[in-house]
Amino acid sequence: MINIKKMRLEVLNWFKQAEKDLEKAVILLKNRSFDGTAFYSQQTAEKALKAVILFKKEDKAEGHSLIYLGKEARIPEFLFPPLKKLSPQYVISRYPDVSDDLPSDLYDEELAKEFLETARKVLEWTKKQLKL
Repeated sequence: MINIKKMRLEVLNWFKQAEKDLEKAVILLKNRSFDGTAFYSQQTAEKALKAVILFKKEDKAEGHSLIYLGKEARIPEFLFPPLKKLSPQYVISRYPDVSDDLPSDLYDEELAKEFLETARKVLEWTKKQLKL
């Protein structure tokens, strides 16, 4: 098991911020702000994957594509389909010109819960990779 004190601070910071983003996603779900849940779920997965990449390769990963980051982190195949669905929420959940609709109107509780579950699974996998 890796001693957290020996883990590079940068890796730990990416992971801790992923955990904080998951907390925000949960709060926003409870408050029925489903677009916010989608965004912070995507952010959770992105930051968690970046922590793994930084841990394994000692090199920063750029970008927001969860597919690219998942491949770089060597995430299990079963997580790719939900990552494909979660990945574009980085922009869809925030910008009206992406879908020509109000982002807050694009999400419902069921979809928000699905995105949150994906983020949780990625975070759990990340914890195992970092041996936390």
